[in-house]
Amino acid sequence: MSETAGLRRLDLRQPFEVPPGRSEAVGLEVEVGLVRRDAGKNATYPQSFAFLLDIVRHFDGNPLMDGPNLVGVGLAGGAAFTLETGGAVEYSSPPFPTVAAAVTDVRGRLGAAAGIAAAHDLALLTGGITPFAAPGDIVWNPKARVQIMRDYFQAIGGDGAHADEVMGLILSAQTSLDYTSSEDLMSKLRLLVRASPVVAALFVNSPVAARERTGALSRRMQYWRRFDPRRCGVLGFALEPGAGIEDLIDWAAGLPMIYRLVAGTHVAAPPVSFRHAAECGFGDGTYPTTADWELHLSQVWPHVRVRHTLELRLADAPPWPFFGTGAALWAGLAYDPQARRAANDLLAGLSAAEIDRACTDVAVKGLSATVGPYPVQDVARELLRLARAGLQARVRAGLEAPEALALLDPVEEVCETMQTFADRALDAWDRGEQHYLHAFSIPAD
Repeated sequence: MSETAGLRRLDLRQPFEVPPGRSEAVGLEVEVGLVRRDAGKNATYPQSFAFLLDIVRHFDGNPLMDGPNLVGVGLAGGAAFTLETGGAVEYSSPPFPTVAAAVTDVRGRLGAAAGIAAAHDLALLTGGITPFAAPGDIVWNPKARVQIMRDYFQAIGGDGAHADEVMGLILSAQTSLDYTSSEDLMSKLRLLVRASPVVAALFVNSPVAARERTGALSRRMQYWRRFDPRRCGVLGFALEPGAGIEDLIDWAAGLPMIYRLVAGTHVAAPPVSFRHAAECGFGDGTYPTTADWELHLSQVWPHVRVRHTLELRLADAPPWPFFGTGAALWAGLAYDPQARRAANDLLAGLSAAEIDRACTDVAVKGLSATVGPYPVQDVARELLRLARAGLQARVRAGLEAPEALALLDPVEEVCETMQTFADRALDAWDRGEQHYLHAFSIPAD
């Protein structure tokens, strides 16, 4: 890339660099449906506005605005509630030194938010998807970028066929982990990329969509396959010998931005790669800035996204109150050096193509799928053993609270019984929509 255009290669490395003195913290993002308690339908924007306004008052937060529209609430320490594109609400915790502390924070914040929602005859729905709505029922929020994104995905045809479902119906519980050096980044990234479909099999939890059984255990994982695959899925280059930060930069720079910020408003970006824009400009006399690069990195959604931290994105969210289980599993595997080495050795033979095929298989079969030549259940059982050993080592070292160990219990039960969260969701659904809504909603504090 040309340095005369304004951006230097060093600028592009900055989001992947390690700040001095960084320790290994844990962050959680839990996205829940904001739905009517009587019917499960998505809240309207006026209802969402009233809910967010009460969140501001209750937590003494700062309103987050998109033009004249309230779209979130900033809290002390970097935490936030945000209104997502299709009306779901996401709570993002600040980083915590332990999984247990992060889980306590999220449980308290979302419990309080559920009480606020109940006062508006709304509920906070957990799981992998909002099953009551079809794409035509989505209530799009008034952010300017929403229509820009919908237009972009419509323009790319079949590769964007499930954009509305991804943007408007799916839910999640994501974990963010730290890395302490470029070498540590790649060691963790290789593990997380290879382990993601196996871990996802433990969490499949979206078997119902648009009020119908789908025949899949994770319809959410299937939706992600048609959301511009170029910017999603398996980071295959990360598995190559010698891969590093430069490869992350080259991958992201080869993709076009979807939208950019101009004079305080999101506008559609030209259909050229970021690399081309850095060398030749956007076509309006301007060139990308470091802010554009940061914004561009938020417009890619691989299974493991690197953007100051490592974000784990593939697995469905489990039902309440098991939202912290994924964080415990990932921290146990990635933060204990011995567990990480053993897990990397276990998965080392898997290719990017085998991992990608496993994702397709897991979405339908869950733990009965295969990854490479191996049964997913067998690999999951060994990863769970290593994760528990890793967490125990961190507890002994004073780096984790003992109560974090119990967070692994639900998925260990899933692995041994083969009764997935999706099976429980189907059972709840068969008992009636109101039963499902009650079973999967966060209890109000």
